[in-house]
Amino acid sequence: MAKHNKKLENYQGTSEKLATELGDLTYDSLAIFLEQLSAKLEKDGEADFNRGRLKLAKSLRDASKNIEEASKSIETAWQICETYMKK
Repeated sequence: MAKHNKKLENYQGTSEKLATELGDLTYDSLAIFLEQLSAKLEKDGEADFNRGRLKLAKSLRDASKNIEEASKSIETAWQICETYMKK
């Protein structure tokens, strides 16, 4: 069985600090992170579906789709602001 932690093992800061650090990434990097998180939740949803946990699987798949949409929105933000970024 997969282990789910209450805290990140390799990050000692608060969740607020983590959110700030992620939000301070360039938008292209943030979009990649969100895509990876979306894929992880989709994978978890598939595993729970295969275990017969249908409500949990649907919830995880819905979250995955929402995060994928956020990733696409952040990618659009990157396309808009990229020209303003110092090279």
